[in-house]
Formats: sequence, structure tokens, C-alpha cells
Amino acid sequence: MKLSDLIKNIEYTSVSGSADIDIKAVCYDSRKASEGSVFVCITGFATDGHKYAASAVEKGAVALIAEHEIENIPENVTVVICPNTRKALAFAAAEFYGHPSDKMRLVGVTGTNGKTTTTYLIKTILDNLGYKTGVIGTIGNMIGDKQLHADRTTPESLELQELFDEMVKENVTDAVMEVSSHSLALDRVAGVHYKTAIFTNLTQDHLDYHKTMENYMKAKGILFTMADNAVINIDDAAGEYMLSVSKGKVLTTAIDNEKADLRAENISITAEGVSYTLDYEGKQYPVKLNIPGRFSIYNSLGAIGACLFSGIKMEDIIHGLAMNKGVPGRFQSIKNDKGITVIVDYAHTPDGLVNILETAHEFAKKRIITVFGCGGDRDKTKRPIMAEAVGKMSDFAVITSDNPRTEDPEQILNDVEVGIIPTGCPYHKIVDRRTAINEAINMAEKDDVVIIAGKGHEDYQIFKDKTIHFDDVEVATEAIKALS
Repeated sequence: MKLSDLIKNIEYTSVSGSADIDIKAVCYDSRKASEGSVFVCITGFATDGHKYAASAVEKGAVALIAEHEIENIPENVTVVICPNTRKALAFAAAEFYGHPSDKMRLVGVTGTNGKTTTTYLIKTILDNLGYKTGVIGTIGNMIGDKQLHADRTTPESLELQELFDEMVKENVTDAVMEVSSHSLALDRVAGVHYKTAIFTNLTQDHLDYHKTMENYMKAKGILFTMADNAVINIDDAAGEYMLSVSKGKVLTTAIDNEKADLRAENISITAEGVSYTLDYEGKQYPVKLNIPGRFSIYNSLGAIGACLFSGIKMEDIIHGLAMNKGVPGRFQSIKNDKGITVIVDYAHTPDGLVNILETAHEFAKKRIITVFGCGGDRDKTKRPIMAEAVGKMSDFAVITSDNPRTEDPEQILNDVEVGIIPTGCPYHKIVDRRTAINEAINMAEKDDVVIIAGKGHEDYQIFKDKTIHFDDVEVATEAIKALS
């Protein structure tokens, strides 16, 4: 591909050297530069890619895309100057791989909670109809039944376009992906074509990066300026903003708002799942899900709307929803013969905790014991808020470590404790997460509910100096087996 073609959709201010050169690869990591490649200099949070331009040239890069001039670059290397190299990388990657998102029906799901479950509900519906589907998200990336490695919810733009290209080559017709606020704010998904965008909800999270809820909301809203269609939860206050920025056709969803296009009524929630009547275009449809909780209803409404935009019949959508058996780490029940209900969930925001605790209250016969923590190097303001939610809705709490990262685990627990004390809920502070889970299960009696929140599907725990294998489901299962 000619450099001139690669940069045709990029906003740039100057080109020094020839744009009529062949480009064989695109990279933003100088260690991956190769003969005939173009190196994109990204200014990151930890380092500046401009510092490594010369190294990329030594490895064979014939062109650079940068935000400013770089010294000591050979004259035969073409330098493209643009105001935003992150966005440039995204558009260059899309061009290099031939715009693969145009060749599939791509659904993007954004919101604070519910993204993963919504994507998997859609996948089940599509799989049940025999479509080959791709999934990109928190739990991992998939092409059909093949599981791929994933480092983050939404990959960097170059890896994302490469993944789309692989999906197209493997005959994927439909793909569904979680779209994080970071990926939208940092232009990782610039140049991607979405058939449908779904908005789940907006509650406090990631304020360490976005600083304000308004910035967070506006970052999420970018997705709706990029999609042909939108499915928007208008029970959520931020739904109005998503409606205002959407450029295509819209289906609204709700439980409470009677004006919604897709509305759930006659709701029944049990420990096994939910059922409700779907009202759509004056018709009523019975819907059943194997995932408990009011939040599951919202997730299913988003999935229904997206599938309708993809031309799938309502009867096939509802049948597919009933086939879904749940998502790993999302209100995942650990079966046992002790009469204790043990639930593992990814909830790591105030609203996420409220959702799962409200669901537990729907079927709990006795006490609710909640194990939870807060991640290090993340929004500290939500720690006491999360603790308050747990304290008000639990009979006992065990405060423990999540992923402390570079922070002192003891200090994180102290920050959390501030919020639980005023609730009067009895609690223990136990830094070691394994010990905390064991404590909760050991104190549980028949008909109690134990909620283990925060890590869900994750099978690791991150500390300042190491990352260890840690799986809440495994640890809880071992603790149950150890009961006399």
C-alpha cells in the first residue's frame, strides 16, 4: 500500500519526503518496526513514542507519523506531521486492513455496567441461528468458538483493526464488542463502522481518568455519533444525552419509562432467572432469562434492540435469549449441597454493587454476607460510596483486597471502612482475599447468601511487585468443599 493511500483519511499539516512509497506494515512499538513499515509516534502516559523514532528507522521503518519534527532522522525517511497521532494510528490501521468493520454487522456496547452480559446475550442469539460471530471484550476476544487473548476491554486501534481483519478472513458475519470510555476518549475506535450502538447505563467509574461525570458521559456519547443505529436505555438519566448525539435510527428501552419502544412489564425475579412481558409495537412477547436481576432485563432489552436492527425476527431473538446459560463472573452461582447461595460477580462500582445486592434481596431467605474490595490506582472517591451501598444492603461485610496494584492494601481498606462505619453493618477487615472468602463462607449458614464481588471472571490479582493467579470461583469452591 502506498503511504499516500494510508494517510488519505488522516488530518495532517505537512509531509516531508515522498508519499509515493510502499508501506508493508504499521506499528507504534519501535520494537516491532520492520523493513518497509511506518512508525506512528504515540505520546503515551508513561513514555513518548517520538523518542523511539530513530530506533524504528534503524529497524527498517521508511516513514514516520509524528506530532512534531524529530531530529536526526535520515532524509530518505518520509515524515508526516499531524495534530493527533492516536487518531492517525486508528485511521491508518483501518485503511491498511481495508476497513474490515464495513464487511460485518458490528454492534458496540457502552455503559458503566452490563456491557459484557449484553455482548454475550447477542452472541447466544446469533450462534443459535447459525451465524459465525466475533466478540471483543473484558472476558476475552472470540472468533466463533475460538478464544483469543485480550489485554484490555477495547484493544488499541491497530490490534483492533487486525482482529477485525482476522474475523473477516474467518467468515465472521456479525461481531459484538464492548466499547470502553477510555477507547472512545483515546481514539482507539476512530475509523470503526458500527451498525448499532447500545447504551446500558452511566454511574460513577473511571473518574481518576475522566475527572468529571460530564466528561465520562461525553466520552461514552462519542459511540453514538459513529453508529448507523442506536439502542438507548432511557430509564437512565444519561440516556437523554445519548439520544441527542445519535445520528441514526433509535430504539429506546426501559422498564419504568412508558414511552420506550421496547419495554419490560410483569416482571418476575427468582434465584434462577427472570421473566417478563416485552411490549413492542403494540404486541406483547413473553421473555425468559437464566440470569437473575433487574439489570439482566435491561441488558436483554439492549440485545433485543440490536438484533432487531440486524434484521432478526423477534421470535428468534427471544428463543436465543432463553438459550443463554449465563456469563462467567457475572452473577455466577456456585452450586453446592450446603444450602448456601454463593454468587461471584464482577461488580466494582457503587451501582454495580447495588444491582447485585438488590437481586440477592429478591430471593434471600436469611442473611446476605458480602465480600468486596476496591482496586488500587483507580478512582478513590468511589470507595466509601461502595462501602455505604454494601453496608446498607448486607447483614455482614468482609472488606478485602481487590487488585491493590501500586497502593498499600491496608490503606485501601481504611478508605473503604470510612463508608461502612456509619451504616452500622457489622464487618471484618481482612487484607488477604483468600482468607476473606474463606471467612465469609465459613460463617454462612443454610439459606444465607454470600456475594463475592469485584473480580468476577478475572483469574489473577495484581500487586505492586507481582501478579498472582487468583480466581474467586476456584477459591470459593475450595472453601465450600472444606466445610465439614
